[in-house]
Amino acid sequence: MTDDFSYREAFSRNIGWLTGPEQELLRHKRVAIGGMGGVGGRHLMTLTRLGIGAFHIADFDQFDVANFNRQDGASLSTLGRPKVAVLAAMASDINPELDIRCFPEGIQVGNVAHFFEGVDLYVDGLDFFAFAARQTTFAACARLGIPAITAAPLGMGAAMLTFLPGRMSFEDYFGWGDLPVEERALRFLVGLAPAALHGTYLVDPGAINLKEQRGPSTVMGCQLCAGVAATEALKILLGRGDVLAAPHGLHFDAYRNRLVHTWRPGGNRHPLQRLALLLARRRRAAARS
Repeated sequence: MTDDFSYREAFSRNIGWLTGPEQELLRHKRVAIGGMGGVGGRHLMTLTRLGIGAFHIADFDQFDVANFNRQDGASLSTLGRPKVAVLAAMASDINPELDIRCFPEGIQVGNVAHFFEGVDLYVDGLDFFAFAARQTTFAACARLGIPAITAAPLGMGAAMLTFLPGRMSFEDYFGWGDLPVEERALRFLVGLAPAALHGTYLVDPGAINLKEQRGPSTVMGCQLCAGVAATEALKILLGRGDVLAAPHGLHFDAYRNRLVHTWRPGGNRHPLQRLALLLARRRRAAARS
């Protein structure tokens, strides 16, 4: 079947929005994606169809029924199978020339150097609550000078932050340090979406439980994340178009019909962010009492 494949023909409909030489540049780019869940798996599929030629993908999890509402690759036939194996096969079925390296043990301190070897861009697809792995990956990107994108599916929208070499880092923005897990979760949520567009239509607040590390999700949010992140990836990899790096951010909510450009100098140290965190802590305390 690979005899029938032609890279040029497979991605010819990109031409017009891309030039031929730009498509060839993408063919020789290597993107690392941490996490192959609802967002990470869709990142892989979207960037594969954009024509990216090489990937490093990491996830230690297997598919479960609870993944069916949002995750690429989740189906009855893949239950119990490793996500990296299923999604690598799906991507290779689109482009059999892909150089795709799998990290089925997930991202750990011991393999992070190998995970980022030769990588041009990192796209964060880790589970919201994967705090240790997220700190490890973004710290490595800052140290190695690798651009990094995180896009979060919030409600029926997407909030995106981009961290560029020499600019504000993930840690500078979120200020996690060695804080407790629940505080990191609050800082991540408030920092990702200062506009909080999603908060007005959450019909069951009880579905969010930071202590139990669970929350609701929609396939629309995951799809939107992949679209905005892939567009940002294209601009970074081709060196054209405006990239709004942190402390700038973008939040689009399809349910609210709104797009907001946020700017928080100092990240979570900004007065507005400190106030938002204070109010979030008070709401959590009230909910417990």
